[in-house]
Amino acid sequence: MPQVTAAAVKALREKTDLPMMDCKKALVEADGDEEKAIQILRDSYEKVKVKRADNETSEGRIFTVIKDDGSAGALVEIQCESAPVAGGEDLKNFGTQCVEQLLNGPGATSAEELLSQPAPGADGKTLNEVYEEMVNKIREKIVVSGVARVEGPVGAYVHHDGKTGVLFQATGEKANAEVLRDVAMHIAAMRPQYTTVEDVDASVVEAEKNRLSEEAKATGKPENIIEKIVDGQMKKFYAEQGVLEWQPFAKEDTKTVSQALAEHGLKAKTFHASRVSG
Repeated sequence: MPQVTAAAVKALREKTDLPMMDCKKALVEADGDEEKAIQILRDSYEKVKVKRADNETSEGRIFTVIKDDGSAGALVEIQCESAPVAGGEDLKNFGTQCVEQLLNGPGATSAEELLSQPAPGADGKTLNEVYEEMVNKIREKIVVSGVARVEGPVGAYVHHDGKTGVLFQATGEKANAEVLRDVAMHIAAMRPQYTTVEDVDASVVEAEKNRLSEEAKATGKPENIIEKIVDGQMKKFYAEQGVLEWQPFAKEDTKTVSQALAEHGLKAKTFHASRVSG
């Protein structure tokens, strides 16, 4: 067995942030060659990946970040097996790197595309290399399960436990950080299914209008009154169907979300909501 010094093990540990015993075993296997040992440690990631491939990832954390002027925002969802890992510093640091790169880099439409990019502040490593080192260290299945980046005006909200996160995108000339964040928080709490009426199946909308119209006609009221009755009832229907614009605003329920936004020259465009069940 080759002699491996404590200094060599310590140096490898500092480079890889992996357990001391794993570093020592890798150095022994590599006959003391640090570069070979690093490759051995990288290869061990595949063993962890295969071994835990079928494990359930019911825990995790969501990360969001927006530019200071609200001109763009990003969201990354990461799933893992256990609550301690979800709340641990390793996953938090990795998630922060992912979402910052997604916001400030060239963008990405998939986890694979994002992980191929540089990891901010990681001395030339890619996000995938940081990810592999983390999995090797923690020995738990970890999955980057969702990425989203949108142009502003945008607001973001993450619940205190990190399990619910929202990116809300509006249209308008100027971002208002407070109302945009409040609407993102509203989405997290009220769970709308659609952003605007146009997002609802047109046949469902038409069927409900016809039903309400027939009911109103049965009362014998004039046609112009019937139209007003149907319009009023359809607004309630939209809110019940989970249309964001027509929901009573959670922060001030005397107005709808669309009214709250309109006061700041904004209109709802779309939203991305992520939830980790645990």
